[in-house]
Amino acid sequence: MVALVLVGHSLELLHGLRAMLAQAAPGLLVGVAGGTDAGALGTSAPLILDAVRSVLAASPEGVVVLLDLGSAALALELALDDLEPSERAVIRVSRGALVEGAVRAAVEASGGGSLASVVLASETPAGRDKLPDDWPVDGAVPGGIADRPGR
Repeated sequence: MVALVLVGHSLELLHGLRAMLAQAAPGLLVGVAGGTDAGALGTSAPLILDAVRSVLAASPEGVVVLLDLGSAALALELALDDLEPSERAVIRVSRGALVEGAVRAAVEASGGGSLASVVLASETPAGRDKLPDDWPVDGAVPGGIADRPGR
């Protein structure tokens, strides 16, 4: 089964997300790397490397990494530099949102999805989001559900 690694600036946030994924996709292997070595907010290449290695050995099908913020990508790049080419060959980095992407990826992986399909599931297609299509584009709060067109 494809595994996930969650990389972020807050270990507490990632532990909560991993708990959520455990309910949505029991049995899925999820590594986390959050915060710095000193426990502060931030990212750490050695912690990311440890998280990737911890799931990679048990997931020969591959690993999908999801990031909370773009700045985590630098630490991830440093971590991936320490892997062998054969290890990097089965790792994919998602461009998807951390929470929504991780949930979709977890469900796809737990259903036996391939590495490519898990990455695809984690990345929301352009123009799609979590709000209904009839929600105002400017984000304004609409009237009640009964007041919306087509309801």
